[in-house]
Amino acid sequence: MVKSSTNNTHDDETKVTPNASNEPQLKLPISTRDARIDDRLRNGGWQDTFKTFEKQLVAYNLEARGIQRVEPDERQDLRLLGYLQVAVMWFSVNLAANNITLGMLGPVVFALGFLDSCLLAVFGASVGCLVVAYIATFGKSGNRTMVFSRYITGWWPSKVVVMLNIVVLLGYGMIDCVVAGQILSAVSGNSMSVVVGIIIVAVITWVITTFGYQIFHYYERWAWLPQLIVLCILAGVAGPHFNISSQSTGDADPDTIIGNRISFFGLTLAAAITYGGGAADYFVYYPEHSSSLKIFGMTMLGLICSFTFAFILGIGLASGMLTNSNWEAAYSVSQGALIVEAYKPLGGFGSFCGVVVALGLVANLILPTYSSGIDAQILGRYAGAIPRVIWNTIGVVIYTICALAGRAHLAEIFTNFLALMGYWVSVWVAIVLEEHLIFRRKTGFNWGVWNQKKKLPLGIAAFAAFIIGWIGAIMCMAQVWYIGPIAKQVGTHGGDMGNFVGFAWAAVVYPPLRMLELKRFGR
Repeated sequence: MVKSSTNNTHDDETKVTPNASNEPQLKLPISTRDARIDDRLRNGGWQDTFKTFEKQLVAYNLEARGIQRVEPDERQDLRLLGYLQVAVMWFSVNLAANNITLGMLGPVVFALGFLDSCLLAVFGASVGCLVVAYIATFGKSGNRTMVFSRYITGWWPSKVVVMLNIVVLLGYGMIDCVVAGQILSAVSGNSMSVVVGIIIVAVITWVITTFGYQIFHYYERWAWLPQLIVLCILAGVAGPHFNISSQSTGDADPDTIIGNRISFFGLTLAAAITYGGGAADYFVYYPEHSSSLKIFGMTMLGLICSFTFAFILGIGLASGMLTNSNWEAAYSVSQGALIVEAYKPLGGFGSFCGVVVALGLVANLILPTYSSGIDAQILGRYAGAIPRVIWNTIGVVIYTICALAGRAHLAEIFTNFLALMGYWVSVWVAIVLEEHLIFRRKTGFNWGVWNQKKKLPLGIAAFAAFIIGWIGAIMCMAQVWYIGPIAKQVGTHGGDMGNFVGFAWAAVVYPPLRMLELKRFGR
């Protein structure tokens, strides 16, 4: 096994200096960086424009760093407010309309009552948040999440994990764009196309993520406030119409109700757990001595509070459709239209609140957009040579096109895509936990070898466990287009147990496989 040590490699990409607000300030050594860029500019070619832009980012003290590790002496001086920023960031990111629309699926798609839906959504999200909070504690290593994955799954297998994570990140971007487009279209009385709304939100997100870590942290620091205000207004105006006495139904079959409960629990778990693929990315400027417990706790606090509020709002709106024909008619147009319809009693002010809710999705879009640009650089040497901002731009274009194509099928995208993508994270985190707590418990990780292939695990055991976990997940998945043989045993529509079984199968096989790998190869 790799012995722990302090890093002895040093890149001069950035310097971080503390400030009064405890936010990382990227203090870049201009002369060294400029020399590198000037050398590349002299070579000419298509990269000239990109490198000139990168040079301007550096000149204005903005982030040009890609996947390189943030060295210990480049970190910020962290105080109490720095830990509070963890909770604020997650709360700001997650208090968004996409989670309201996800909550709607409990009563609408799974035929669950108000109380059933609320309990399943809150506890499902809480379990998923445990994973996100755990992965977030590795941010103080200075390595991005998918770079950290090299220490678990090895150099080559980690690229498979990276590709899966990019799919998740861009998928989330697609969902957010569709929801925002639906709301803006409904606010305009359908005079503005959903297409225009999608493009507006995508462009705003691109602008913010282009300038990197510092700008998006400033944005997330305050983005939660208008969202909290308008969603509290939504709760006040729509709450009296929630049907809190609604009951779960399932073709008069108790087993079907059980299957629907399992599936909705798994869906809300997947909504949270998929943040795990990028959770460490946003804390790489935190010092090595940062409290893992505080980062864990603040992540849990921010995520659970925001998930709970958003899910219950969505569940309440969906439950109210049973007694409110206007809400039912609005939902038949889109989930976003239902949110706007709930604001209708407020007149023009309600329309304004709807616009704020739609633009609030930018906060949720920033993280997957930013992380997708970083993850793309991990795929290979040539991919790593392309600046992060270019990958961010490509990512925005991809999920915008997908959103335009899938704008009429949001519920299907949620129920099929989201749960499916949660499977790989469940399998991966089982391997991460066991590698960390069993095989690295005494030796730890040598964070300085993040880019040295021969000093990282081969990843044979991890890859084998990953495949076995996926097989278990597929056998227990319940989607519209496929129900696994084990999932079929629960009710009429099956019960989606893919997350739980995938985790369990990977957890069972990984320790013996890893012991064999260490015995044979020593790393």
